[in-house]
Amino acid sequence: MAVTTEKVTLTREKETLLITLYAKGEESRLPDSLLHDHFAAEAMSRIDYDFSKLQVSRDDMIGLAMRAHILDGWTREFIAKYPRATVLHLGCGLDSRVFRIDPPPTIRWIDVDYPEVIALRRRLYPERENYALIGASVTEPGWLASVPSYRPAMVVAEGLFMYLAEDAVPQLLARLTRHFPGGHVAFDSFSRLGLQLVRYHRSVRATGAILRWSIDDPHELERRIPKMKLLTDLTAYGPSGYDPQQIARMSWPARMAVRVFAMVPPLGRLGRLLRYSF
Repeated sequence: MAVTTEKVTLTREKETLLITLYAKGEESRLPDSLLHDHFAAEAMSRIDYDFSKLQVSRDDMIGLAMRAHILDGWTREFIAKYPRATVLHLGCGLDSRVFRIDPPPTIRWIDVDYPEVIALRRRLYPERENYALIGASVTEPGWLASVPSYRPAMVVAEGLFMYLAEDAVPQLLARLTRHFPGGHVAFDSFSRLGLQLVRYHRSVRATGAILRWSIDDPHELERRIPKMKLLTDLTAYGPSGYDPQQIARMSWPARMAVRVFAMVPPLGRLGRLLRYSF
């Protein structure tokens, strides 16, 4: 029987979700795969879209797989500690995190993204117990009212915040920390210099996406939102950088760039993975 394919007409910021889907799906095909995201590979095979226009390299695949793997690990840690928690995945796109982690049925998992993205998710991925989807812009305040507020929450945002307006990120985080009794929030971010460089990345330029939000000092969010306390500041290229074994999988020029960036503090802090408690 022929497999039905889904025509995708996403543009700009919404189209960037196809970068991460393709990177994770293709990384899972590598013999030394870290993420083993076969769910992404299957979803990608059912999408009618020219992924070649995104020009995603093998190094990009490995880098995005590392980012996802770390966020997956933090989510698993939280679930192990709070087995009756809520996991709120903001700007989920077509990411298969809920299937990769496969949480127990005691966990309430909620994916949030634009209505057209959620509609596509429903056609590509199966339903599962205690799994809900909300079709809304994460910056709209109304959708949060439908999320139960009595459980601790693990809030994850991957490849999202840099596309939001400068004031939108702290406003969103303030709403979330008021809504839940406590929990963790984890996300990736860029410094101001890092954001400037990412704007010129070939894959981002192919979509026409506009990047807006950056953060140089992670403690800035603590000052703006007193409930938030920084737990982990993982720089992509600095002393607390990504797994050297995974960096070793990259091309020779990429490995050399990582070494050089690690020796220059402003370059070492171009990209971060941040985790806060609240």
